Amino acid sequence: MRFLFLLLPLIALVYVFIRIWYLLPFTPCVKTCLVLLGVVVFLAMILSFVIGFDNKPIVLSTVVYEITTSWLFILLYLLMIFVVMDLLRLVHILPKELLFNSLKGTFMVVGLIIVVFVYGNINYYHKERKEISIKTDKKLQRPLKIVMISDLHLGFHNQRKTFAKWVDMINKEKADMILIAGDIIDISTYPLFEQKVFEEFHRLNAPVYACFGNHEYFSHKDKALDFYHKAGINLLKDSLAQYKDVVIIGRDDRSNIKRKPTKELVLNADKEKYLILLDHQPYNLEESQQNEIDFQFSGHTHYGQVFPINLITKAVYEKAWGQYKKGKTDYYISSGLGIWGGKFRIGTKSEYVVVNISN
Repeated sequence: MRFLFLLLPLIALVYVFIRIWYLLPFTPCVKTCLVLLGVVVFLAMILSFVIGFDNKPIVLSTVVYEITTSWLFILLYLLMIFVVMDLLRLVHILPKELLFNSLKGTFMVVGLIIVVFVYGNINYYHKERKEISIKTDKKLQRPLKIVMISDLHLGFHNQRKTFAKWVDMINKEKADMILIAGDIIDISTYPLFEQKVFEEFHRLNAPVYACFGNHEYFSHKDKALDFYHKAGINLLKDSLAQYKDVVIIGRDDRSNIKRKPTKELVLNADKEKYLILLDHQPYNLEESQQNEIDFQFSGHTHYGQVFPINLITKAVYEKAWGQYKKGKTDYYISSGLGIWGGKFRIGTKSEYVVVNISN
């Protein structure tokens, strides 16, 4: 099964480059150069993640990161386009001439890719505000307003200037507190320390509580801990904190196979308070229901980032995105404020969640 998992992407990659070769109306020399360029960019992405981006000029690392990860998504869409074109050719809807040495066919494919990815990039930069109102029987001294975000993926592509805009956006909400369900860091803390991104967290006008995500482990746990400390983030790593009439419980990420189960974490919680669980990856949602959690906030899925990967996340997770309810427990699975890789949202959205809790 693992061999098949690795073989299928390789077959798809070879298929795309063969179709590009046949489509382009250029000399064999030019075709070879263009196909090799595509292969080199793909291999550069793999090599970059193997050797890492640290200790290199941030500008260079940013360019390599943006180009190579964007190319990965473009290859996915080229695969879908060529499959559809070949199917249409087989049923005699699309003329064969459009797929072989065709200037018109090349313009069609390139034009479609440009339109889709320009839209995807614009859509990524549009941050959707999702507001939820929840009534609770538990005693509150006053209604609470909480901003919940996940998957910031700060690093080489979401840098300090970008995050500063997000801070301004969040501050406008004038929330009582801010909860972050993991993956604040993308793949490395190096650009975060170089640009002193932690200073932007100190501009947030409400206390910040967060749990770890899997990317905090990718970027080295100890360095992530140092960044959280400098940013003034209240890290809940298999621990809890109380703020006003709310108890916030933060689970460590599943990357830690020794993390505590929810039932153990709630033993020290005052169940007369409103219980919020931060758990980065939305697996085993029934655990929150069984342990009388009032609200669980998770992220991780990105809702697939681009179509049709969102269909895969829907098949993998009980709830891949959005509001959900099991018994008396409310859930929200966020598609994330930031994103991994190329800055494209196709069929999904970047969002932050504003939760109003009242009696």
